[in-house]
Order: sequence, then C-alpha cells, then structure tokens
Amino acid sequence: MTHSMTGFARTQREYAWGVLSCEIRSVNHRYLEPSFRLPDSLRAIEATLRDQLKNQLGRGKVEITFFTQQAQSDSHRVDEAALQALAQLLATAEHILPNVAPVNPLEALRWPGVLQAQELDGEQLAHAAQQMMGDTLTVLQASRAREGASLAQHIQARLQSMSTHVKALRAQMPNLVAAQQAKLSQKIMNLQVEVDNDRLAQELVIIAQKADVTEELDRLDTHIAEAQHTLKQAGSIGRRLDFLMQEFNREANTLSSKAITGGVTQVAVELKVLIEQMREQIQNIE
Repeated sequence: MTHSMTGFARTQREYAWGVLSCEIRSVNHRYLEPSFRLPDSLRAIEATLRDQLKNQLGRGKVEITFFTQQAQSDSHRVDEAALQALAQLLATAEHILPNVAPVNPLEALRWPGVLQAQELDGEQLAHAAQQMMGDTLTVLQASRAREGASLAQHIQARLQSMSTHVKALRAQMPNLVAAQQAKLSQKIMNLQVEVDNDRLAQELVIIAQKADVTEELDRLDTHIAEAQHTLKQAGSIGRRLDFLMQEFNREANTLSSKAITGGVTQVAVELKVLIEQMREQIQNIE
C-alpha cells in the first residue's frame, strides 16, 4: 500500500496522576529525520521511542511532542522540613524585631523549597508514553495511508495516459516513416536528376533506422508496467518511483530527438508533462 510522508496525529489520555498527550507531525524528506520534544520526565526513554518510530516509518521529517499535565491535587507537596526551618527563622526575627508583622501562610508557601512539585512515578509514566507512542503512530499511519492512496490514484491515471500515448504512437510509426520516405523520393523526382537507385534505397533505410523508436516505446511500456507494479508493493517505494521517473524522462528525451514529424514531438512533450506531474506527487510518497 502506498503511503504519503505527510500526516498528523494526536492522542490524549487521562490518568489518576493527570493527562498525557502526544502529537506527531510528518512532512516529506529524503530520509527519516525524527525530532523529539519531551518533558524532562521522559528524556530517559527517548531512545526507546525513537526505535518505535523507526519500526513504523521509513522516510519523512517527523516531529514528536509529548505533553504532561499533573492533576491539581497531586501536582505539589509541602516540604515540612523546609517549612519548620522557615518557622525557626521567623521566630528568631520576632525575638530580635518584636514589632514584625505575622507572616501569612500563603506567603510562607512561596518561600523557596517549601512547596515542591510532586514527582511522577517514572516507570508508570514511561509505560504510558510508550503505549501512547504506538497508538499515535497507528493513527498517523492511517492518515498517511489515506493520502497515499489518493496519490497512487493520480499516478495511476497518468501512467494510463502515458500508455495510451505510447500505443497510439506505435500504431502511427509505420505510416510516419513511409510518409517521410515518400517525401524524400518526391523531392528527388522534382529535382529531375539522375539518381543511383541503390544509393537511394540505402538512404531510405537510413531514414527508417534513424526514425525507429520501437526500442524507446518498448522501454516506456516496461517502465509503465514496473511503476504500476511498484505502487502495489508494501514498504518504502518513493525512491524506486523517483528512479523510474528518471528513466521515463530519458526515453521521452530520446523520443524527442528522433522525432521526424511534429506529431512525434507533441507526443514527447505530452509524456514529459505527465512525467513531471508524477514526479511532483512522488516527492510526497514514503
């Protein structure tokens, strides 16, 4: 199945300790280039998350972002030792300065070290993140598969158009070569000069050989069949399709250089247009 390299996925779950969410964005790129944005609590498992990604994706520039939000009731705790140390300081201050106003408890909580963020269970958070990574990648792959199917349809349509042009040109070539030979013979007759018939026959054969594009048409048919076959394969197929576009372009250029009539040139131009349209689509295929 054809997959696009462009996609977006987001998953979110609520736990007893709070909320965990994951976002993955991917765009086209020559290779697989992952970029992680993780909270400090998940830095230790970045390598594991990276391996999960490599097992699912072959190409693309991918940004993975995790967010954690602790439940309000569990997000902070009071460090009693720090609070007692603060109380002793305040008692000393009152003894030296008896007129000091009493301290508001809310202000005491703002004292550095008194109110501390509650640490999450690292093992529990890591397990949840790995599971969410897998689920988010599944959603992303489904998105990339839908867009990939659409790209494959566009490419298949253009391959079919190419096949139609090749078939039509193949049927016309004998008549085109014969017309070119007849045109040369008529020019010689109009000159009213004596001609060596053997030499004339050789020249007509040379014209036929130079104008013969059977090999180019055969190779175009072969490349079309290979491209259609590749679109049905699993895994990363973008590079192979890109290589086939280069081969298509090579044959179209040769066809153009051998053109003996404007009709052949027009077919070569149409083929190049179709190749360029496919190349643009293939840049987004994994």
